[in-house]
Amino acid sequence: MTDSNKVLEIIKQISEQIQMEKDFLTELDNVIGDGDHGINMARGFKEVEKKLADFSGKDIGSILKAVGMTLVSTVGGASGPLYGTAFMKAGAAVGAKNEMDGGDFLNAMDAAIEGIKMRGKAHEGEKTMLDALIPAYNAIKKTYEENNDFKAAISQGVEAAEKGVEYTKTIIATKGRASYLGERSIGHQDPGATSSCLMLKVIQRSL
Repeated sequence: MTDSNKVLEIIKQISEQIQMEKDFLTELDNVIGDGDHGINMARGFKEVEKKLADFSGKDIGSILKAVGMTLVSTVGGASGPLYGTAFMKAGAAVGAKNEMDGGDFLNAMDAAIEGIKMRGKAHEGEKTMLDALIPAYNAIKKTYEENNDFKAAISQGVEAAEKGVEYTKTIIATKGRASYLGERSIGHQDPGATSSCLMLKVIQRSL
């Protein structure tokens, strides 16, 4: 079980990790995108971090929705609407709970993925964050349903996300600025898949 305070702690850790990886994410985006993924994500999560004290005492759904709204309004480029939608949909899925278990996490992650698909009109295999998130979700779900051990499940999820990031190097981008490069996008990993994987790693570590 994870309570509201733990969720706030994880969000703070995600923010800190994004700040640490800002230059790396920007470097990845320089090659196949607008060169602003790390900068935008760091700015958005910095704003989220400033508001964490205001989220204290709120239910998990409200916290996740507030994170999403902050990201939508402060992160530029495609990442803001996509990550913002993901957190808002996840919040709606969890609802007014003050504690969440593995099943709640899976519901939230499923809703987040569906939100990203809808907002980005994207699918797996198009060199986006979905190429990390969908395999991760499938691995977490499979492991959790088999043995009810969320720590083991999230470890499998991180492993699948890392493989997904590697997979993005092998495919042509068909979404966003990277799609302009066509075949030249092959060989480069997707920044969104990379930042998604980073977030899952933070969740894994915090458990």
